[in-house]
Amino acid sequence: MKIVRPKTEPATGIWGAAGDQTQKQKSGGGDSSGSSSSDAGGQKKLAKKGEDLKEEMDNLIDEIDEVLEANAEEFVKNYVQRGGE
Repeated sequence: MKIVRPKTEPATGIWGAAGDQTQKQKSGGGDSSGSSSSDAGGQKKLAKKGEDLKEEMDNLIDEIDEVLEANAEEFVKNYVQRGGE
């Protein structure tokens, strides 16, 4: 079974959506040296932000680890006691 859109109808709905889609791409090459320097600055900022987030996550994990170590013995005793009930 083949569905065909009548030629008298305007391209709307699913028919028009497929025809209206276009894809925009940035050109890879070119002589725009101004944008490359701003891209480098953006990459440095992004790398710095990534390092800051990594350090923050490491600190949070260390804090969680310390709390778990401090409460591990008590947790195990409570777990064993409840398991026998």
